[in-house]
Amino acid sequence: MPTKSVVVGSAVGLHARPAALISQAALDLGSEVLIGLPGGVPVDASSSLMIMTLGAGNGATVEVSGEVEADVDAIAALVAQDLDAEDAPGVTAV
Repeated sequence: MPTKSVVVGSAVGLHARPAALISQAALDLGSEVLIGLPGGVPVDASSSLMIMTLGAGNGATVEVSGEVEADVDAIAALVAQDLDAEDAPGVTAV
């Protein structure tokens, strides 16, 4: 199973907004992708609530795994982004 370690890029970690964006992307992929802390039990990346239970803050390392390497890479790339930034995917300026 392909696995990729990635550092959380969002300024306040994997809280509601980043978790929602990641879970929506995981749902759209169509394959199972898991995310977890090293040595911990991974959770379903398509569940924003499960992602938030990880308690992964900015700078924490998480592991993204799944059956399809391209899907793992896509979710890992999202985790590495600052999804709280104004130019983040799904964020609109007011």
